[in-house]
Order: sequence, then C-alpha cells, then structure tokens
Amino acid sequence: MRYVDIIPESYTQTYSRSGNKIVRRYRCTSGARDGRVVANPATCNAPINVKASQRLKITKRKGATGMKVKANKTKTFNPSSKRLTGVQRIRPRTTKRKTS
Repeated sequence: MRYVDIIPESYTQTYSRSGNKIVRRYRCTSGARDGRVVANPATCNAPINVKASQRLKITKRKGATGMKVKANKTKTFNPSSKRLTGVQRIRPRTTKRKTS
C-alpha cells in the first residue's frame, strides 16, 4: 500500500469565476480552511497567516455593505456567472454535527 492510498484527499474539484473566465478551483474539505475555495490544493493545508486574516477582518468591517451590493450585482448580471451555474455540479450539502 502506498502513502497516497492511506491519506485521503482534503479537497474536491470545483469551478469559479476569474474575471469573465471560468477556471478550475479546489474546495477544501478538512482543516482550518474547510469549505473555502482555493486556487491551489496545497493551500488547504498551508499554515494560517494570522496578521493577514486580522487585516482582512478589519477591511470587511469597513466596507461589508458595499461588498455585498457589488457581489450580488456581479453574480446577477455577469455572463460568466450564468455560464458557471451550468458548469457546476449540484451536490447534496453535508451538514456538520455539533459536538458539545
């Protein structure tokens, strides 16, 4: 048995928008980035940059409303967003159990 056979993959392949193009991305399925869509599967297990994450939280607090409006407009009117819905495979959502 090889090492690759023992360790399960911690990502699944998906697609995403990049400008007006559709590109292949990876959704992390375990670890600190569980559920996040990333460009490189190695990113799923990379160490977290705490300083950058704190800076992003501050930036989002400042302009969250504008971000939401712009994102919804893009998702509605951008032709690549409409193509993307046809490319993506619909999968049933897995729910996480809460442990207490």
